[in-house]
Amino acid sequence: MALLNSKIHEVIVTSMSENGQSHSAPMGISEVNGHIYIQPFKPSTTYNNLKAHRQCTINYTDDVRIFAGSLTGRRDWPTQRCQQIECEYLSHALAHSELEVIGFEDNDPRARFTAAVVNDVTHSPFRGFNRAQSAVIEAAVLTSRLSMLPTEKIQQEIAYLTIAMEKTAGDREWEAWGWLMAKIKDSGIAIQHD
Repeated sequence: MALLNSKIHEVIVTSMSENGQSHSAPMGISEVNGHIYIQPFKPSTTYNNLKAHRQCTINYTDDVRIFAGSLTGRRDWPTQRCQQIECEYLSHALAHSELEVIGFEDNDPRARFTAAVVNDVTHSPFRGFNRAQSAVIEAAVLTSRLSMLPTEKIQQEIAYLTIAMEKTAGDREWEAWGWLMAKIKDSGIAIQHD
């Protein structure tokens, strides 16, 4: 089933392993007709966790360090227990949704989990992303696809995103950006703008 006319939200998905360990990963999720579609790549920890424990949380946050950190080995973000499911949500979340998986398609290279919202909780108001925060999220998406995209495309996108960073980034955005640029450079791709 194609997800036509779906909204894609860049979020942090927190899932639980069989032994109760929480795992948070950035992901674009889709919302269609009141259901949430989570499509992790295979193999991945999120895929394994959702197959074993069919609950998770969707975390909405403006702290872009969590997006960048998840891709660069910085996953130790504080969590709290959910209210209505056996899972955790990020303490840095402005809001979170507690989900129950109600359907599963084991497609390649990405599985599709269909989930229903059990509980929505708002912790703080979302005041929108500035251009630098959006740039970090876009750079995180690029970083997650280093092996799939041509080097020239990555270099062009980073050069363009650097403009937004230079105009509107604060300390948190620069910290997240630095983590991502180091990861890209470690992959062997030269970045023109630092």
